[in-house]
Amino acid sequence: MDKHNEKNNVLVFVEIDHNEIAEVSLELVCKARELADNLKVDVTALLIGSDRNPDFEQSLINYGTDVVYTVNNPRLIYYETLPYTKIVSGIIESTAPQIVLFGATPLGRDLAPRVASTLKTGLTADCTALQIGDYENRKEKKVYKDILYQIRPAFGGNIIATIVAPDHRPQMATVRDGVMKLNNFQKNRNGQIIPQTVTLSDSDFVCEFVNRTIKPKSINLKNTDVIVAGGAGVESKAKFKLIHDLAQAIGGNVGASRAAIDSGYIGHDHQIGQTGTTVRPKLYIACGISGALQHQAGMEHSNKIIAINTDPYAPIFNIAHYGIVGDLHVIIPMMIKAYKTKN
Repeated sequence: MDKHNEKNNVLVFVEIDHNEIAEVSLELVCKARELADNLKVDVTALLIGSDRNPDFEQSLINYGTDVVYTVNNPRLIYYETLPYTKIVSGIIESTAPQIVLFGATPLGRDLAPRVASTLKTGLTADCTALQIGDYENRKEKKVYKDILYQIRPAFGGNIIATIVAPDHRPQMATVRDGVMKLNNFQKNRNGQIIPQTVTLSDSDFVCEFVNRTIKPKSINLKNTDVIVAGGAGVESKAKFKLIHDLAQAIGGNVGASRAAIDSGYIGHDHQIGQTGTTVRPKLYIACGISGALQHQAGMEHSNKIIAINTDPYAPIFNIAHYGIVGDLHVIIPMMIKAYKTKN
């Protein structure tokens, strides 16, 4: 059978973060379920490590996985590039998935390119959307069925690119944290757990861990309901206090655009956008943010968006539910006063 017409499973590499399944991996399982249902194939997951929580496999099944491949080895308690690359590449070769998904985390961004290189296939990084569709190669006058559309911002966020890989399998992508919805949970869903035996030698391990320290983020924007975000229009670090004041008044957290981060107005943990955090709050207030595609990619799925900007043609107004054209330094104090008076 032509390998391009084969329909096999959709595989998700599962990342463990702070002794928990990384949320991006669960998001990818949910998206993989959607893709697999479209293709009428199974969802598989690969879980590597040592002394894992015994509930991990069932959690993956509950979110939509049909088969969980597990690799348990005491030397794999922490991620290392070479042994993980060898294991993941081997599992992919033996199970022949047509699609493989990784989280666009530091680990995923290190591992996925190595695996793609080993398998001599393509890889699209930092995707914000995935779809199944047909691709017509007009030069060859050939139509490829059920191709993975890998969608991501490109050229500094100025355009949205759709990338396809019709001639290679598996089709591989890393996907940003927070861009896929976490849903489909079914308690006690049925699935298979299949342990895998791998052979590793000392030459597969070139690092020796002396000390491992993980610095927690100073703020969790992903799971907050209200975000007040400031951009270059705030004008200075001192004036960024207005953003903090509004967030405090309405019980929200503070976010920022890349321009504000690069200008030193606030720390990187507050960055929202393609190179920051992707958020879906109930309320997002964008203050002095022009709304480049790079920033929109991280907040466009907010339930309600309010934009404040002096430029009536700022792109942020194209996605905002409510827009205020004016000086944020005048408007924000009025908003705080009005909110406090009402409450």
